[in-house]
Amino acid sequence: MSNPVFNNSAVFGEPKNQRGGAATQAGPAYGSPPPQGQGPAYGTPPQQQGAQWGAYGAQTADAASLDAMYNAPSATTADTKRLTYDDVIMKTGGLLALLVVVGAGSWMVTPQMPALWIIGAVVGLVLGLVNSFKRSPSPALIVLYTVAQGLFLGGISRFYETAWNGVVPSAVVATVATFAAALFLFKSGRVRVTPKFMRWLLIAMVGYLVFSLVNVVLIMTGVLGGWGLYSGWGIIASVIGVGLAAASLIVDFDSIKRGVEGGVPAKFAWSAAFGLLVTLIWLYLEFLRLFAILQSSD
Repeated sequence: MSNPVFNNSAVFGEPKNQRGGAATQAGPAYGSPPPQGQGPAYGTPPQQQGAQWGAYGAQTADAASLDAMYNAPSATTADTKRLTYDDVIMKTGGLLALLVVVGAGSWMVTPQMPALWIIGAVVGLVLGLVNSFKRSPSPALIVLYTVAQGLFLGGISRFYETAWNGVVPSAVVATVATFAAALFLFKSGRVRVTPKFMRWLLIAMVGYLVFSLVNVVLIMTGVLGGWGLYSGWGIIASVIGVGLAAASLIVDFDSIKRGVEGGVPAKFAWSAAFGLLVTLIWLYLEFLRLFAILQSSD
């Protein structure tokens, strides 16, 4: 099944004359004499001659307008209100800036309000699911999701930094470096998103999701303590998580590229920014846990 975003785009629609509608017949070339039978016949009364010449003048005016339109510069994606890379970059940058500002505030108030980041986690999860299943992006809900995730990340980052000094700066640098590396690999064509790539990534992500959910349940029920299932194979599992998040970034880049080339409406820049934000948050959390496990094993 094709993406509904592209189905709703006029770029993929068939021309009218291919859908059964009537094709438009071009008028006479600009400056050409009236074709035989279109000018007023000899002996036509003056009143009718004026009407007939007026109709022909309208046709030549239309031809001149079409000629001017044909010689005009091609419309850009900004003119046609289509998705551009600049739209995605601006909206992603704005959301990341908001995330950092809210996260910094949450970092400072977490000792006095330790439950704030938990509320942010729950609200962020709900809004993340809502935004993921909406067919048309909602900027307001995406901004609220960013605020909630900022509260969550600020609090959990403060917790990790208190327990394992230095893991937060390391996770931030590693996230930025991985993003840059993934973008380079995608732009250079060294990694391509193929059906086989997508199939294996989907299988791996489902398996990792099941592993993570089982781990959370075992820790919450008291069956396992500490890192749970990550205690024995924590480093390997965390590296796998980082790899999956990095691969998801490449898929995000490919989706954005197809959206721009396919003429997706500009409003879907919000969806692209939201998708990148979700993947970057996931990648940061994986690095945060990885560096904490590495420090714990020293």
